[in-house]
Amino acid sequence: MNYWLVKSEPEAYSWADFTRETGTDWTGVRNYQARNNLQAMQPGDLVLFYHSVSEKAVVGVAVVHAAAAPDATAEAGSPWVAVHLRPHAPLPRPVPLAALKAEARLSQLALLRQSRLSVLPVRPEEFDTVLELGSGGN
Repeated sequence: MNYWLVKSEPEAYSWADFTRETGTDWTGVRNYQARNNLQAMQPGDLVLFYHSVSEKAVVGVAVVHAAAAPDATAEAGSPWVAVHLRPHAPLPRPVPLAALKAEARLSQLALLRQSRLSVLPVRPEEFDTVLELGSGGN
């Protein structure tokens, strides 16, 4: 299993929207490195859902339900893909960007090193650390 992080502006598409819809095709990614990350996702992989811009916090965990397929919002024949994500669980406590930066075990977290990328890989130990921070029991 692999672990990932996706970013969404909560004003455009929030965790609440995602859970209300019970899932979505993760469309609209137009960066080649982020696209490559989408292509690497496999069903069953777990994904941290990050509210970007205004909130800047990890708020939940999604699961990859279907692997990459052509992005229906892109021009036919384009290289862009989307995966289907479904909600797995909200975090009991959102983990703000400041807490991610303050945690020494997350010093190599891709979100902190490539902050402009919207789809990022997460190492298993980083994923577990974020879940621990979001559990409210640290």
